[in-house]
Amino acid sequence: QVQLVESGGGLVQAGASLRLSCAASDSTFNMHAMGWFRQAAGKEREFVAGISWSGSRLGYADSVKGRFAISRDNAKKMVYLQMNSLEPGDTAVYYCAVNKIYYSDYSPRLSEYDHWGQGTQVTVSS
Repeated sequence: QVQLVESGGGLVQAGASLRLSCAASDSTFNMHAMGWFRQAAGKEREFVAGISWSGSRLGYADSVKGRFAISRDNAKKMVYLQMNSLEPGDTAVYYCAVNKIYYSDYSPRLSEYDHWGQGTQVTVSS
């Protein structure tokens, strides 16, 4: 059973930066694409960023493109989300997730992810 633990959330002012981290427990971590998703209060969970199993392909939601950057360190079994120029609209619980398909490209579809972390709260004040 894969376990994912997110950290790095917090309360910041608009324009600030945060770096989220996701630690994976499974030894097959480096065989799977990873994704970051978020869920704001009263809204559906949405794709934020994804990275292929090798780290060579990245993808972002239009709302965060140019401000957020996803990366991974397969040796450490870690995935990161660097968030810059944060806006109040970025306020949400952020989740990392493992794509269920081995050696896959990233995907924005929630249905392709089968393991999720517990989430970390990001709150951006204006």
